[in-house]
Amino acid sequence: MNPRRIAALLDEVARGDVSPADALRRISWLPVEELADGDDTAFARVDHHRALRQGFSEVVFCAGKTPAEVVAICERLAATGDGFLATRAEPDTLDALRSRFPDAQIHARGRIAHLPGDHAAEPDGPPIVVVSAGTADLAVAEEAALTVAALGHPVERLYDVGVAGLHRLLAGASVLDRAVAVIVVAGMEGALPSVVGGLVAAPVIAVPTSIGYGASFGGLAALLAMLNSCAAGIAVVNIDNGFGAACAASRIARTAARRP
Repeated sequence: MNPRRIAALLDEVARGDVSPADALRRISWLPVEELADGDDTAFARVDHHRALRQGFSEVVFCAGKTPAEVVAICERLAATGDGFLATRAEPDTLDALRSRFPDAQIHARGRIAHLPGDHAAEPDGPPIVVVSAGTADLAVAEEAALTVAALGHPVERLYDVGVAGLHRLLAGASVLDRAVAVIVVAGMEGALPSVVGGLVAAPVIAVPTSIGYGASFGGLAALLAMLNSCAAGIAVVNIDNGFGAACAASRIARTAARRP
């Protein structure tokens, strides 16, 4: 349930197309719905009212869950008409979601499945731009870009523009200029966010990736480099957390859209 759906439902009540009792039944989803397995132990508690508080529905983090558990959670989210977004889904989970929801958008590289809601709005406003240092970073970059799109924002991609060839980044300056926020994804030495942060006025969210040789320590070197950036005002999320960066950028874009 989200504000747009509630407004549409109230319009139907006002026109007499839906009875107050039926409207109450639709709205009366418990804020939290428990899902239990065979021995009645709850394995998930689905938050149906998160969109009312935060502007987007609860997202399903698939890692650590069985395909059956993910499908069960997504079924309950989809039953409200709001669709679902599932992240970090391995191939067997993506296959299970594809089988259960033929209309879902499946993205193997970004490990994401997305079923748009019944009243999903067309993306509007300035874009959120996702920048990746290298092709090896694209799994994380695509997680960010696909999440941005699922949250209802225009997204533009500027990929393989790392510091080893800065002319590639500068060639995309017009894309960066349009951004309401920029997500910069980089592994290795993690220098790209500092460069982008020195070029644009928009908020920059840096995402270190685990890509790199031994001394990168699985992304720790990139994380520390981004935290120590000489470009003022850069925000940094956890290693490989493209989803978290997308949510932060979405909040920035939604706040900017509310300003007069």
